[in-house]
Amino acid sequence: MKKTLVIVAHPQINESVVNQRWAEELRKHPDEFTVHEIYKAYSNGVIDVAKEQSLIEEHENLIFQFPIYWFNCPPLFKQWLDEVFTYGWAYGSTGDKLKNKKIMLAVSAGIKSKDYSGTGRYQLPLNQALYPFELTALYVEADYQPIYAFYGTESNPTSEDVDQSAVDYVQKLLHLANSG
Repeated sequence: MKKTLVIVAHPQINESVVNQRWAEELRKHPDEFTVHEIYKAYSNGVIDVAKEQSLIEEHENLIFQFPIYWFNCPPLFKQWLDEVFTYGWAYGSTGDKLKNKKIMLAVSAGIKSKDYSGTGRYQLPLNQALYPFELTALYVEADYQPIYAFYGTESNPTSEDVDQSAVDYVQKLLHLANSG
């Protein structure tokens, strides 16, 4: 069994700087990570719910990787959550498939980290802006982990910074997989 499933939800992954590089780095560790790009798998928008649920069940940890869109996730990922996290599977009296599973967000943000602060442009830290994902994890009784983020994608980050973030990302996920 592979330890960590990474759901990559980027509508233009081939144009991405950060998310594409992260996925590339994850693929160097096929025994540890399954990289699942939902925009490639479901370009027609029709999600195979049973397949997705089975894939999740085969993994210990679940990572959601995406660029931030309007302080949220890309639309297909929202649809994926709505359709895959069903009553009786993810929650409800018999819905326990996500119980105690580690869930983490890995996101890229166009703006700088200082903009996501109490005194910044948006007056909220990133974890508060993305709090609905934490609530979702709580609702399905998953073990929500701190967000991994890359800030400033709109500021033309250096390839060295992107490369280092990819290495750090993999190390964080390896640590997550090997902790408690």
